Amino acid sequence: MSDGTLYIGNRRYSSWSLRGWLMVERAGLDVETIVIPMGPSGTPAIKSTSPNGLVPYLEHRGAKIWESLAIAEYCAEFCPALWPADQAARANARSIAAEMHAGFRALRQAMPMIIGRNIPGHGQNPESLADIARIETIWADTKTQFGAGGPFLFGDSFTAADAMFAPVVFRFVSYTPPLSAASLAYCQAVMTHPAIAKWADLAAKEPASWLLDKYEGIA
Repeated sequence: MSDGTLYIGNRRYSSWSLRGWLMVERAGLDVETIVIPMGPSGTPAIKSTSPNGLVPYLEHRGAKIWESLAIAEYCAEFCPALWPADQAARANARSIAAEMHAGFRALRQAMPMIIGRNIPGHGQNPESLADIARIETIWADTKTQFGAGGPFLFGDSFTAADAMFAPVVFRFVSYTPPLSAASLAYCQAVMTHPAIAKWADLAAKEPASWLLDKYEGIA
């Protein structure tokens, strides 16, 4: 019997579910993952399951945790390597993870995560491109300060900060906005991580009945 349950939405679309799942996967928590398929105009089953009516939502050994950053901190109690060991690097990782959690609304709206779709050029507007420029700056500055010697933001280890930016990488793969060589290399590293590959494979296997026109109709 598992130690709990992680509730997520469609892997194809739910960027926040991806973040929470990556934290749980990285920490090695023994939980059952339950997908609640999202509806075209809201999902009552999600609203009735989690305290804030959203996914991801984790129940583990009597604890109830919602919001991706809270799940990250909870998982880090079991896997401290989710955050960098160095204090300054750890502070930076928490800062950029929080900025990702709270910001980049223009990018989210213009380029929703649709794993498996290839829609080059879609969603590029001044606001979304400004968000992308800020993300590239975060990646470049973090790699310069803390990520030497490894492919991820803080070096060899895939941290909670990488998990927070993973849906952005999926967006960049789908929409192919102009990116620097360094950003493209980082995207490649994330996409080849085993957990990311596992998520993409599971997303590809979701039933056709779960597809949503509001995303699939984007051309």
